[in-house]
Amino acid sequence: MNKMIKIDTLHGDALAQAADQAVRAIPPAWPLTATVAVNPFFGQAQASFEETAALLARIGGVRLALPRKHYADRITKGEIIDVDLVAALNNSTLAGQLDLADLKAAAQQEPPAPLVLPTIADLAAHASGKDWPGLVAERIGTFAAGFFDQGQALWAASRHNGLYAAWRAFAIHDLTPEILGLEGFGLSVASTPETAQGLIERAAKRLGFGAEPGTYFHQLLLTLGGWAHYARHLQWKAELDGGSDQTALELLAIRLVFEEALYERYQAAMAGQWRSVRNAHLAPMIVDEQVQIDAVLQSAAERAAQRALAEKLSTSSPVQLTDQRPLLHAAFCIDVRSEVFRRALESIDPGIQTAGFAGFFGLGTSHKGLASDVSENRLPVLLKPSVFTCSAVESEDKSDQQTRFAARAVRAWGRFKLAAVSSFAFVEAMGPVYAAKLLKDGLGLAKGHKPDAPAPRFGAEIDLERRITMAETVLRAMSLTDNFARVVLLCGHGANVVNNPYASALHCGACGGYAGDVNARLLAGLLNEAAVRTALAEKGIVIPADTTFIAALHDTTTDAVTLFDGDLSSKDDLAPIRNWLEQAGRLARTERAQRLPRATASSIFERSRDWAEVRPEFGLAGCRAFIAAPRSRTRGRNLEGQAFLHDYAWQQDEGFKVLELILTAPVVVASWISLQYFGSAVAPDLFGAGNKLLHNVVGGIGVVEGNGGTLRTGLPWQSVHDGEAFVHEPLRLTVAVEAPKEAISDILQRHAHVRALFDNGWLSLFTLDPFGCIAWRYQPGHGWLQCAPSE
Repeated sequence: MNKMIKIDTLHGDALAQAADQAVRAIPPAWPLTATVAVNPFFGQAQASFEETAALLARIGGVRLALPRKHYADRITKGEIIDVDLVAALNNSTLAGQLDLADLKAAAQQEPPAPLVLPTIADLAAHASGKDWPGLVAERIGTFAAGFFDQGQALWAASRHNGLYAAWRAFAIHDLTPEILGLEGFGLSVASTPETAQGLIERAAKRLGFGAEPGTYFHQLLLTLGGWAHYARHLQWKAELDGGSDQTALELLAIRLVFEEALYERYQAAMAGQWRSVRNAHLAPMIVDEQVQIDAVLQSAAERAAQRALAEKLSTSSPVQLTDQRPLLHAAFCIDVRSEVFRRALESIDPGIQTAGFAGFFGLGTSHKGLASDVSENRLPVLLKPSVFTCSAVESEDKSDQQTRFAARAVRAWGRFKLAAVSSFAFVEAMGPVYAAKLLKDGLGLAKGHKPDAPAPRFGAEIDLERRITMAETVLRAMSLTDNFARVVLLCGHGANVVNNPYASALHCGACGGYAGDVNARLLAGLLNEAAVRTALAEKGIVIPADTTFIAALHDTTTDAVTLFDGDLSSKDDLAPIRNWLEQAGRLARTERAQRLPRATASSIFERSRDWAEVRPEFGLAGCRAFIAAPRSRTRGRNLEGQAFLHDYAWQQDEGFKVLELILTAPVVVASWISLQYFGSAVAPDLFGAGNKLLHNVVGGIGVVEGNGGTLRTGLPWQSVHDGEAFVHEPLRLTVAVEAPKEAISDILQRHAHVRALFDNGWLSLFTLDPFGCIAWRYQPGHGWLQCAPSE
């Protein structure tokens, strides 16, 4: 008896570990209110790109590459040349097995679609002719929409005792499965163990897995789409705060209940097939030749892009900035959309200098807006807030009170419109009141959003000593420690669109899916403090008395820039700066309009207010490179809005602490963005959000495509495709850093999770020489390889 208990305990521990690993193989997904770009392969970072491709072919039925025709066409056009193909082939597992001719021939032949392993629901559908996978997705989706709801549903599901307990209470009385032929489903749910772990153990035993489910649990979570991703997000948040969360595990248990019930119902018809599927789940992962060829062609495409970047960086001598005081310093987010605007602004006058820095400006802020109790984490999701701020005003005059009351009234009115007691009569009673507004908004005549919130302020716990430390840290990280212009512009960014559930996805990724205005205004106010400046001078950072820091917000949809000069105590003449920004905006709009379907430079503003416009902007589509170097290395080069640009001068970086921060934070965030676009382009059914025209918002957290079913994650198809061709060529990010390669290697050695991104082929890494040319390529397992002049 004791021996049996011990064996069962060991099996339970093994299954618990396997279930946890399956949950962690799923990437998190943030709600629509603060959409964050997430690497869809986050859970596979410790595996190679090729191994992940083989895994997703087995359990997801997708390829991590575009159709072969894409690569064949690029070869025919001379965009991918023999040098790229040979280099990619020689650095692959196919080296010595295929030659150049074989590879070119393979590019002309489309491989068969991957044979995805069927779930029990799939086998049951084949045996019965009924769409059981559709039913499972619909019933779990219906329940999850109510359970996870953030204020949209009229009646939200009970959350008492967690997801699994709430679902059991719901499913016992849900007659839909039985009506459609799954007799006794309610009774089978009533007989399930009361804990998710108990159900997982029972299901594994009944389905014949024992203590080792192989890739089966991971596949089941994949079939749940965004619901699993959102549950994983809850776990991520809990663990970031030092806690734990079992929601994703409980979701796996719910999915297993359906598998159990369908297996009991159709066991006789599927027993042999299920045995083969079960064995396949337990088999070692094999990277077959077709997956390897796809990987080589993908690598060749990336080498072609790297070769083009190297040629662009080496076309002329880097710009040598003079020691004269700049007319204007302007710091922008490293976002690729900023590259277009920065280049336009610098072209107006050589005395204008721009810099790139992560859009949260080094302030890990948890912010509460005016009259709001909601904390907005305006920082990368990899980090935990350390600064708490609000937009509350100190005075109590009548205008301030009215502003707060108006903000609260808007939220209360929104809640009333969705309330169960008012919903049915609301449209009939209040429809005429909204007629004028609907007509104005529908015709695109409404005015754009005006960022009119009061200036944010630090919490009382942020004393002078801490503010001084924050100011010094940020300025040194920005490599902005001397030769200050009279005006230093700190420009965050956001987007101005209407009728778009994915509006927050166009905001600043470094600010947690919010606009960057709050962080920019906080830093500008901090650096304008006299006491802070006095202390900085003692630390070797002397800011001239006539230097003023001004916050701004770059609207990436319209390329208009708003100055928050109202935050300043004195009103300097900013007319020249406004004129420069307006000129840069016109230049940037002209360039961006060439990519947007049916757009002209003059129509950009109208498109941002058009309810029917599915492509008001393309976000970060096209991103393919991250460059950390002095701006002089890239100034004057047209990088076509495809590069994240982070200013960095390693000679000023004592102990390479800033370099370590860049590699472990901005590079990782940029890789998440790049790989989200990659996944949404190569595997849109699995990692994309589908067609915007069919989107319906669910629970305020995500969208479904159509009337229900699986929550979608990733980017809409319109974000990566213009209707005729891809606007985002899926390429893994190329990282180029001007720093000693020994310093980079040392940092990678100390941060295994960052090193894994390069070692496993998720990113490529290069160093730049003092002239801005690509000098060394990081070779996983082989150190550094010196690059040819044009490589």
